[in-house]
Amino acid sequence: MVKFDLIVIGGGAAGFFGAIQAASMTSGLRVLILEKSSKLLSKVRVSGGGRCNVTHHCFNASKLAQHYPRGEKPLKSLFKSFDAEDVVEWFRSKGVILKAENDGRMFPTTDRSETIIECFLSEADRLKIIIKMNSPVSSIASQDGMLTVSTSGEQYMSAKVLVAIGGHANPSAYQWLLSNGHSLRKPIPSLFTFNDSKKEFTDLMGISVPDATVRIAGTKFSEKGPVLITHWGLSGPAVIKLSAWAAEYLHDANYVFTVLVNWTGSIQEEALRAQLTAFKAQRGKLKIMSNSMFNVPSRLWQRLCILSEINDGKIWNELSMRSMNKLIEHLTRCQFEIKGKTTFKEEFVTCGGIDLRDVDLTTMESKIVRNVYFAGEVLDIDGETGGFNFQSAWTTAYVAARSITR
Repeated sequence: MVKFDLIVIGGGAAGFFGAIQAASMTSGLRVLILEKSSKLLSKVRVSGGGRCNVTHHCFNASKLAQHYPRGEKPLKSLFKSFDAEDVVEWFRSKGVILKAENDGRMFPTTDRSETIIECFLSEADRLKIIIKMNSPVSSIASQDGMLTVSTSGEQYMSAKVLVAIGGHANPSAYQWLLSNGHSLRKPIPSLFTFNDSKKEFTDLMGISVPDATVRIAGTKFSEKGPVLITHWGLSGPAVIKLSAWAAEYLHDANYVFTVLVNWTGSIQEEALRAQLTAFKAQRGKLKIMSNSMFNVPSRLWQRLCILSEINDGKIWNELSMRSMNKLIEHLTRCQFEIKGKTTFKEEFVTCGGIDLRDVDLTTMESKIVRNVYFAGEVLDIDGETGGFNFQSAWTTAYVAARSITR
């Protein structure tokens, strides 16, 4: 039976980063990565539309941790060991320069996810890390101070094991960990778009409002930012961010709920009424449908006017109180009846995973099985869209590697 110093289970972002960090920290460390599929770093490849959203340009640990619906408290402490700035510097040291976009997302300057993949594969090769694909792990057993890792056809022995299998929709993917006594917070989707059951706006697909507010009716869940109208409903950063924070609530509601969109951003009803009344007095002879307001795209403005019983030729002087009330309603509380969601298949992110109470969150070592460590999305940690999930993968993998090599 082949023996290693460290076996990493999972050939994704956290697995590779943990393996590379551990091998870099201890010269000559014998490291094996076991990947169940025939593909390595699959999420890295598809992230950010194939550009790889590596991290987020937020270099304050406390503020960075606030972007995680689950895991904020432990990450606030963990980020003090390895944060977004450390990620940028690490990649720079390997010849990969990251750039920040206006919304804070950070990508390689090449705008190619292959740049990150090539960096990892090159480092793994330099450090003589062994990689075996098509090797799904079925069990870990502890005996005489060593760990035996079994796959479908082989057994390996190691002093330490790092579990970085990512998040999975099917709880059965975690069964071999549960058989060791670990607990699972039920994995459910996070980061998804909303499917509009009535589809009154689908012919406007592609229209984006840069600063809208999206709220789930009857709750306190609300997010502000860009909203995109799609052929299936609503998407864009504000919607996807909202899905992360409301993931458990929406799962319990079986993804049937009402969304209210304020297309003006944050202008409230009375302030909006005052502005419309003033506009009516100042420009009474202008056609309403031809003069969109509040940075609402013209085609969307026209649709809101039609829903408010304002026809194409009506001028502001002819606007009735009834139609003004309807227009205000559609501008500030445009209602969408949502039934179902759309997830980003390859980029599927889970709310849930191995219960954090089973892990020493200063070392990432299991409290259940000694010398077994965890990193990445296998844990009950998930962030908003924008590079936050990769950041938690880098951080937990780094801390685990540091603990393993000590």
